[in-house]
Amino acid sequence: MQQSVRTAIVTGASRGIGAAIARRLAADGIQVVVNYAARPEAAEKVVQEITQAGGHAYPILADVSDPVAVEVLFDQAEMEFGGVDILVNNAGVVQPGAVLLADTDRALYDRIFAVNTRGTFNTLKLAATRLRTGGRIVNLSSNAVALGLPGHSVYAASKAAIEAMSAIFAKELRGRNITVNCIAPGPIATRQFLEGKSPELIERLNRQAPLERLGTPEDVAAIVAFLVGPDGGWVNGQTLRANGGIA
Repeated sequence: MQQSVRTAIVTGASRGIGAAIARRLAADGIQVVVNYAARPEAAEKVVQEITQAGGHAYPILADVSDPVAVEVLFDQAEMEFGGVDILVNNAGVVQPGAVLLADTDRALYDRIFAVNTRGTFNTLKLAATRLRTGGRIVNLSSNAVALGLPGHSVYAASKAAIEAMSAIFAKELRGRNITVNCIAPGPIATRQFLEGKSPELIERLNRQAPLERLGTPEDVAAIVAFLVGPDGGWVNGQTLRANGGIA
């Protein structure tokens, strides 16, 4: 039976897209676990913003690349809120600019796949048995998979693996009434994305999409809210490319 008040774990929710998702879900009446791997002050700020707005949130430290930490994350979420209905896999790392595959440091490769791919695998593996029946899972991919830009092969590969896992996992959860979907955002105007970019480059990025602007964290949060809400129940095993029309 669907719980009257649902609980969501949002990984990497201390800033940027993850923080916007946490705030939006809380505004929709969902209890939110604000997961973070660093910056506890930022996570506490998100929790305070949610509680001051009348919502319910709780911060939990966990590095999603560590399976033991992920198990603790689910344990603490269940202790605090009684169970978990929604998992949003937002935690991730990006390449520091374009790096050709031949020039990619193995340590960078390991770090990207550890968080983006293994981190998602770790949470999905637990969600298979720990998410309540009727739950929702949303994984964050990237429009880099579709664009295939030189210099982004490792990052795109880490996200392509997430899309593949999501499509198959949706079928493996048959009988649980749990949906699994991906969102693949285009360029989003977060502090992390804009850092180090010149005004000229930002203007060029603005013009890439037919809508002639960068996306916002709130744009992505709205799509997550749809997928985990009552109107998203028939969308399953899909990747939604939220990119403003960038080919």
